[in-house]
Amino acid sequence: MGAADLQRVAVLGSNGSIGVNTLDVLRKHPDRFEVFALAARRSVDAIFEQCRQFQPRYAVLTDESSAAELARRVAAERGLKTEVLAGAGALEEVAAHDDVDTVMAAIVGSAGMASAMAAARAGKRLLLANKEALVTAGSLLMGAVEEGGAILLPVDSEHNAIFQCLPVDARARPQRDGVAGLILTASGGPFRGKNREFLQQVTPEQACAHPNWDMGRKISVDSASLMNKGLELAEACWLFDVSEDQVEVVVHPQSIVHSLVRYDDGSVLAQLGEPDMRTPIACCLAWPERIDGGVKALDLVAAGRLDFEPPDMMAFPCLRIARECIASGGSAMAVCNAANEVAVAAFLEGQIGFLDIAVVIEAALSGIPLIEPRSLAEVEDVDRQARAFAHQYVKQGLHKGAAVSTGGRSNRASVESVESKGAAKL
Repeated sequence: MGAADLQRVAVLGSNGSIGVNTLDVLRKHPDRFEVFALAARRSVDAIFEQCRQFQPRYAVLTDESSAAELARRVAAERGLKTEVLAGAGALEEVAAHDDVDTVMAAIVGSAGMASAMAAARAGKRLLLANKEALVTAGSLLMGAVEEGGAILLPVDSEHNAIFQCLPVDARARPQRDGVAGLILTASGGPFRGKNREFLQQVTPEQACAHPNWDMGRKISVDSASLMNKGLELAEACWLFDVSEDQVEVVVHPQSIVHSLVRYDDGSVLAQLGEPDMRTPIACCLAWPERIDGGVKALDLVAAGRLDFEPPDMMAFPCLRIARECIASGGSAMAVCNAANEVAVAAFLEGQIGFLDIAVVIEAALSGIPLIEPRSLAEVEDVDRQARAFAHQYVKQGLHKGAAVSTGGRSNRASVESVESKGAAKL
């Protein structure tokens, strides 16, 4: 493969776990890939070292003061010709750049939505690791993929597993002929088998101690609460064009079977592998080919056994809340996602307990009017409203003594409490 045939890759969120793993795979295949751009929020030290290693044409930091510091360090480094860009708009510029072939969209949270959308509109090979782009704006993103002629490849291990078990067309679009349903697996996180009494006392450190995966703190807490699986359920519905009742969730503590597809003839196809994100990353980078991702071979004898069990919806209500939001449609998942981000941050800062995360989410779902978003701006407005509501709810301590509902989205008592104590009307 000559230099002209190199696949030029923009890694958005290059300092996070997905970004670091992506660069590790790219490093193994310099004859196939060239790092065109790196992007993060403000991690000057990490991005500078990555620039020295990979010599990208662009490096983007959305925090402008951090970008200025990075630019000074790059200018002082002999032989380093990387151009440093600043601001959120620069993310969209590199994502849609004419010279980019592939975009790894791995910026966590709503901050990564606009750049993922820009890559889709520009017809790029979009490796999607940003959940929020589908969770909160699925209709808009899938429309942009079709309009731009993009190739959308899922990086999440569960969705990548389903993708590998389905037939696809030349643009990697799943074909569902004969498909009866999808099965998402969940590790169960660090608190699998624990009851609500135990969960009332857990600490952020315990919640972040995932038994199988090395992830960031926010995602680790989502895994512990099973909200991560709720977000993945929403993603699956958009990626594979199914309704939420066509997707089953099972707890599989070994994280060896990453997900499954059930067919009409009784067959169930599964993708198995070590719990290492470099497998789905390598799959997406090279599709439809296969390349070495640096992952050790799965030893089934050493694995010994594969267990499956239903999720405990009483102890972990976030999954049930997310499923109800998906069924409701509209902006429900955007509210759910935003409130969850606020609640998880509050939990990590010691402001609320682990079980209060679900309480905050349900309060926001009852307090924010739901709409059918027609633009990314409308999604972002819903996101702002939900965050403001959740921040106020936590600030006033209204989560204390409040209980999550046993079914249905309404948590009317909590909302009335916000209103009675003079919380800002959103």
